[in-house]
Amino acid sequence: MKHIEGHFDARGLKIDLIVSRFNDFISSHLLEGALDCLRRHGARDEDLTVYRVPGSFEIPYLAARLADRKPKPDAIICLGAVIRGSTDHYQYVAEGMARGIQRVAMDSGVPVILGVLTTDTIEQAIERAGTKSGNKGADAALAAIEMATLFRQVSAKA
Repeated sequence: MKHIEGHFDARGLKIDLIVSRFNDFISSHLLEGALDCLRRHGARDEDLTVYRVPGSFEIPYLAARLADRKPKPDAIICLGAVIRGSTDHYQYVAEGMARGIQRVAMDSGVPVILGVLTTDTIEQAIERAGTKSGNKGADAALAAIEMATLFRQVSAKA
């Protein structure tokens, strides 16, 4: 039986990070966590590119563009925060963003990691951006490393 899985060595991986400016007081902490994690696992700054977009809804558009480039990035990490308000807008943004990111990943063959928080309150977002619940940006970076290294192994076997 064969057992293939990714590992956590980011050396040589080209990773793009897309970060929403909306709710920047949260997304900036997610970015810090992601970059710290990538560097701790061997990524070099010259292999990392950070892109800023207006809001989380715009993330999939840029992700699609980046995934179509030649050469393709090894992974794309999407970071932001969608916090529920008093209208239905939250629902439309969160669903559209998540579906868009999933579609880019499925259509492109590039691991596109959903590191966008969707929370009911600002307090929940703060907890997930580096306090009580850890930093979900760092978690997204770990997932990107693991998936990128797994994809490399699968491609090498093909």
